[in-house]
Amino acid sequence: MQNSSEAVGDATLANATGDLAQERAPDIVEALNAEEPEAAAAMLQSLPAEKAIEVLDLPGLANTCELITALPSDTAVALLSGVSDDRAADIFKELEEPVRTALLDRLNPETRGVISGLLAYPERSAGSIMTTEFVSVPSTWTIAEVLHHIRMVERTRETVYSIFVIDPVRKTLVQAVPLRRLISGDPHANVLTAAPARRPLMISPEADRMEAARLISRYDLLAVAVVDGPGRILGIVTVDDVIDAIVQESTEDVQKFGGMEALDEPYLRISFVEMIKKRGGWLCALFLSEMLTASAMQTFQDELERAIVLTLFIPLIMSSGGNSGSQATSLLIRALALQELRLGDWWRVALRELPTGLALGAILGVIGMARITLWQTLGIFDYGPHWGLVAATVGATLVGIVTFGSLAGSMLPFILKRIGFDPASASAPFVATLVDVTGLVIYFGVAAVILRGTLL
Repeated sequence: MQNSSEAVGDATLANATGDLAQERAPDIVEALNAEEPEAAAAMLQSLPAEKAIEVLDLPGLANTCELITALPSDTAVALLSGVSDDRAADIFKELEEPVRTALLDRLNPETRGVISGLLAYPERSAGSIMTTEFVSVPSTWTIAEVLHHIRMVERTRETVYSIFVIDPVRKTLVQAVPLRRLISGDPHANVLTAAPARRPLMISPEADRMEAARLISRYDLLAVAVVDGPGRILGIVTVDDVIDAIVQESTEDVQKFGGMEALDEPYLRISFVEMIKKRGGWLCALFLSEMLTASAMQTFQDELERAIVLTLFIPLIMSSGGNSGSQATSLLIRALALQELRLGDWWRVALRELPTGLALGAILGVIGMARITLWQTLGIFDYGPHWGLVAATVGATLVGIVTFGSLAGSMLPFILKRIGFDPASASAPFVATLVDVTGLVIYFGVAAVILRGTLL
């Protein structure tokens, strides 16, 4: 028999779940994300089955694996059987053993076979994000037959806005027909009479998922077919799958560009130890590379002792070069990701960045020289009797370092892509470190030329 506190707790949960069941699925996801996994699992279990499946089908649900693990196995199997196959495959990818195998074995053979097939595709491939729940019809059907079929299967398909017409003999994809054209077509005519005059767009399951995103974006599609070698349709990648992939890719690129490994979980959910692992390695690598800056300064120790005024502008010089490099890197990483540029375009980029760097460096050089001149003439700071040469040194160095930063920042993504690394790994801190070391060499090299016989 329940005690009074347990009864009150159950009543509170029932009331909360009853109110939650009236909300839209994304709002329920937000509410569950604010709870601990055990409490969220209890709330999910108390929802009507159809609503719980709708919630579980959304990729924004955090701690999905913990929720599934906390649910009774019968409930977990029922929910996983109800969600779309591609979403179920995503969940099984994250589940750990032995829970993963135990739940997979309890699914019906057909669902288990589909999910196992999706799990076999490489990560980040079109096959890994495709859904097998699409509408396909033989090319011998009339439009009326197709529309009747859509009404029968609509609730079990992820999308009905694109209908894929199959050769009944070879089982290959013949056409993709938009639902709008079917509705406006002659019911007694063959389904192919409503098809566009062009061949359907398709992609292989091993292709990168961002290639599917580019096709959908370029041709304004709601879905693109995924086919095998002979042309048999295996599934489709829908626009919502692409949006989820783009968000994930963009998040990872931003994190990499900040100088760390991409996080596998939301920020507030990742463990302290995992956070240290993700950030510590890159931070140590950047710290060790920054030691080269100290080594470079040690090389010019004698020059620094004779012309201590030069040290005043080291932060200015280094930051300007790093900033120009980071700008170029950001532009090039995005252009490569969108396939606006290819590896063979590196020389075109170099020819563009060279005058750009010279112009930007000249602008900063003029500002730097004007600042030194203004401070000297107004008596704000005395740069010594050779202040004009110091100003010229700073101005010339800014032209050189900004130009080098622009070239280095633009070429680094090409180099990384060429050797098989993600261009996003050309993080801003990494570029800044590279330019810092080189900037010191340029600075003191220019100073040795301009200030020879005076300060040096």
